[in-house]
Amino acid sequence: MAARVGRFRAHLERLGFKRGDRAAVLLANGTDWVVFDIAAMTSGLITVPLYAHDSPQAVAFILKDSGARLLFTDNEERWAAIAPHLEHCDTLEHVWLRDGAHAGRKKQASGPQVVAYAEAGDDVPASEGAPACGSGDVATIVYTSGTTGRPKGVMLTHEALLWNAEAVTKFIPPLRSDIFLSLLPLAHTFERTMGYYLAVMCGATVAYARSIETLREDLRVIRPTILIAVPRLYERIHDGILKKAPGGLKKMFMARAADIGWRLFEARHGRGARPGVFERFVLWPLLRRLVAAPVLEAFGRRLRVAVSGGAPLTEDVSHFLIGLGLPLVEGYGLTEASPVVTATTLEDNLPGSVGRPLDGLEVRIGEGGELLVRSPSLMKGYWKAPDATRETITADGWLKTGDVAEIRDGRVYIVGRLKDLIVLSTGKNVGPGEIEATIRADPLFEQVCVVGDRRPCLAAVATLNADAWAAFCRENGLDPKNPDDVTARRAVLGKIDDLTVHLPAYAKVRGVHLVLSPWTVEDGILTPTLKVKRHVVDKRYEKEIGKLYADLSGAAKTATA
Repeated sequence: MAARVGRFRAHLERLGFKRGDRAAVLLANGTDWVVFDIAAMTSGLITVPLYAHDSPQAVAFILKDSGARLLFTDNEERWAAIAPHLEHCDTLEHVWLRDGAHAGRKKQASGPQVVAYAEAGDDVPASEGAPACGSGDVATIVYTSGTTGRPKGVMLTHEALLWNAEAVTKFIPPLRSDIFLSLLPLAHTFERTMGYYLAVMCGATVAYARSIETLREDLRVIRPTILIAVPRLYERIHDGILKKAPGGLKKMFMARAADIGWRLFEARHGRGARPGVFERFVLWPLLRRLVAAPVLEAFGRRLRVAVSGGAPLTEDVSHFLIGLGLPLVEGYGLTEASPVVTATTLEDNLPGSVGRPLDGLEVRIGEGGELLVRSPSLMKGYWKAPDATRETITADGWLKTGDVAEIRDGRVYIVGRLKDLIVLSTGKNVGPGEIEATIRADPLFEQVCVVGDRRPCLAAVATLNADAWAAFCRENGLDPKNPDDVTARRAVLGKIDDLTVHLPAYAKVRGVHLVLSPWTVEDGILTPTLKVKRHVVDKRYEKEIGKLYADLSGAAKTATA
């Protein structure tokens, strides 16, 4: 790895790159990504990570906005999709293609010089010079996912990233014997800090998962000790476990095992009484062997820590997986904080909370319940956006996270997003996050987006799980090809009412538009980290949402009459 880094550095030096230049990387997770990142940063350059599944338009925007001089990507097909969107971009000078031979390619008269990396001079002697960067220099510009608008470039220094990684080791000390399974994109700061810099810092091993489709086999073969993922993965695992337990008896055993396991977990943390003698010494050992063990076997049986971060994990899912024995902990962070702010530990784990602040990091509640953070790992600012920086970081160094939170007994609880807050025409303020998570916990739904800003009540746009929808239609005598039939919507609303029975009346979903095809990154509705872009949903389904409220208004007038 060191030799490869040296060769990359030599290429950069030969091409005349200088300290502070931006170098973009658009690759799937792997050693090439890591080598390029280390070589660029060691040469004093600023790495600009790009998501492999992002749209060509979004990639082109970041290349232009960052002023990247170099793009390192996988193949000519990828570059061909991006190039048409780079008109009037005079900063990109070099494109290195990792795959494919390009011998005989003519030098372009204009635009960036596109070459296979092997032709960039793979035989040059490796550079062994001292690092050309300081701790306070910007190491990377990471563009936020942009759930509410255009992404902004977050400038993170070397010191910020390394301070954050080291602070996390005090919560869950890593071991040299640990094996990380890298699953989230390395362009995501959560994976980059926790699954890359932290692993290198402690001398652990990293294995790269091939894809979501092959994850089950990768887990079985690699048998990781540490897994870092977003809640959606754990939700899919939860749904998959229930699907593989058909029949009332098996599901009953599964639920009983999770319940006893959860109560044992709570008792160990001093939050409840232990189950009775029969459950502890007779029923639990039997259920653990027959029900829980096969679940843990799917993870490779060596997992000592499973981390969930990037979004809230529903309590139902965490209770179920923890009850079956998964060593699951949660954390909270954001790109602007490099990214971890709080974390739970195996010894101090309260699902529903995102844990306690890292040592040396301060938190407090600001105006409107917004969580404020101050630490050595905060961003230097937004790239070329001083006004946005001043709006986000106060004069005395507090970062406005945009998240509404509560702090109880030293633990942080995330309530919702300040910008996502829905203000009904009745004057009520509603955080949609909890409602969406509650609905999405049911296997019938893949994704949910609650709407209703400046409207009299809430409605939702939801995508359906194909298998669960087919079963639901059979049970209710519905046409699976016509989810927007009045009878179908009424039946689904009934299910949503049951799921949200604990919510106040103003937080109830009164209308729903159902979609058969799940949203994807490629169709522009999901961010690369699988978060729903609310503004895109609002625009994409503007007519359908308008019709929902027209129908609700008509029904209200009829009822009044």
